[in-house]
Parts: sequence; structure tokens; C-alpha cells
Amino acid sequence: MSLPAGGQAERHRQFGFTAEHFAFIVGLVRERTGIVLADNKQDMVYGRLTRRLRALSLDSFADYVALLRSSAGAAELTAFTNALTTNLTSFFRESHHFDHLRDAVLPRLAARAAAGGERRLRIWSAGCSSGEEAYSAAMVVLSALPEADRWDARILATDIDSSMVAHGREGLYDAERVARVPADLRRRFVETVPGRSDKVRMAAPLRRIVAFKRLNLLGRWPMAGRFDVVFCRNVAIYFDKPTQATLHRRLAEILTDDGVLYIGHSETLAAATEVFRGHGRTIYSKA
Repeated sequence: MSLPAGGQAERHRQFGFTAEHFAFIVGLVRERTGIVLADNKQDMVYGRLTRRLRALSLDSFADYVALLRSSAGAAELTAFTNALTTNLTSFFRESHHFDHLRDAVLPRLAARAAAGGERRLRIWSAGCSSGEEAYSAAMVVLSALPEADRWDARILATDIDSSMVAHGREGLYDAERVARVPADLRRRFVETVPGRSDKVRMAAPLRRIVAFKRLNLLGRWPMAGRFDVVFCRNVAIYFDKPTQATLHRRLAEILTDDGVLYIGHSETLAAATEVFRGHGRTIYSKA
């Protein structure tokens, strides 16, 4: 997910920034995203939003707050949300989850299909940031699932940050970012970009099975079917405890009966132990 990032205080602030401005912004961020911004994020908030003030040719935070409160500010809310989020992700981050997908989940689904079940696979990368997580899962699926081309396999990648969704959909990354992709998968699924030695692109087979959509996890989920696997990693740590509990229960509801949830290394499901059971480090299935 796109997550709040820290910032450094500026020595001289060009724009007046009061406690009332910060309180309004904290409330708006929480209302729109569920993210709780602590007091020590004031410098970060100021630094990020001054870029919006300059882009809009506004003279003060009072003007910006007034814009956000007005009906004319509806179009600015997306840019506001994007400005206050950053993205911590990489290919094959927390690699044991992808090992589990390859060694436990896909063989179970393949065995069920061989016994007459449907060849259907649904994975959700919830809080996908710029898409590396979703493409990592796609590489595992296409390389490890027997006869993957004969399956109805789809990966949904969602994030609240529209710019990150667009980045992921494009599938274009700095070449140095794919260093963590295993060499055999890199040869198969990562393409060079003509005339751009600094860039690589995800291969067409990956982009065909991954769909990127903007989605607020705290809003309505429009997906009709259930998922075999959900990656929701390093997302809930920025929510308060009641919001975490609600999110985890909703994730349990959208998983298949034997579905798997992967969470981040610093997260717990302490408030949702009645709906999940653990299977090793940050790997859960429905109870």
C-alpha cells in the first residue's frame, strides 16, 4: 500500500502552518484512508503539501484548507491523498510468502483441478503500491502452476494512490529494481526497453493476468468473487486497532474457505484470531 512517510523539518517555512491546519489534514486523511498521522508527521505533511500549494498557485495553507473544504476541492482530494503517501515495495519482498505460494498453495489448487475441480485462481494484491508485489506473484504463478496457460488465473492489484496504480499498469521499472528477481524468472519475464538501458518492462504474459485498479480499502469492495490468496502486507499498521480488526474480518470474508492471507513482518492478527489461524511466519488461513 501507499503509506505515510516521514519528512525533515524545513528551516524556514514559506507558508504559515498552524495546529488547526494540521488537525484538519489529519482528520481528512483518516476519513479518506484510515491512516492515522501522529504529531511527529507535521514536518512531513508540510513538506508534501507545499508542493500542492505551489502547483495550485495558492498563497497560504488557509487557502488550501478552504479549497479542500469547498465543493471545488473535490478534484484536489486525489492529489491530496497521493501527496501524503509514499511507497515501500520491491520485487519478491518478504520472499517466504512467494515460496509458500509456490510450494503450498499452487500444488493444492493443481491437485484439486486434477481431481476434477475448476482451473480457477484469484489473487489480490491489496495495497499494491507500484505493482512489484503483484508482478512477483504473477511470475510465480506462470512459472510454477502446471499448464498455467489453461487456467483462468487473474491477479487484482489495488491501491489508493492513483499515480501508483498507473505506474503498475504501465509495467515499466528502473532496471536496478529487478535485481532481486530470481535469475530464471528475470530471463523469462523481464524485458529490456529499446534505447533505455536504465529501464525494464514486465513481459506481456504478466501484464495480461494482472489488473490494476484504484481502491480505498476502507470503502466498498466491488469484487464479486472470492480470492484464493490475498497479499495485504504493511498496510494495517497505519490504521488504529478497530480499523485493523474490521479490515481483517472483511479479508476473511472475501477469501475462499481454504484461502490464504499474507501480512507484513511487523503486523499481527491479534484482533482477528477467531477468523484466522497461523501457518508459520505471517501466513494465515481462515479458521
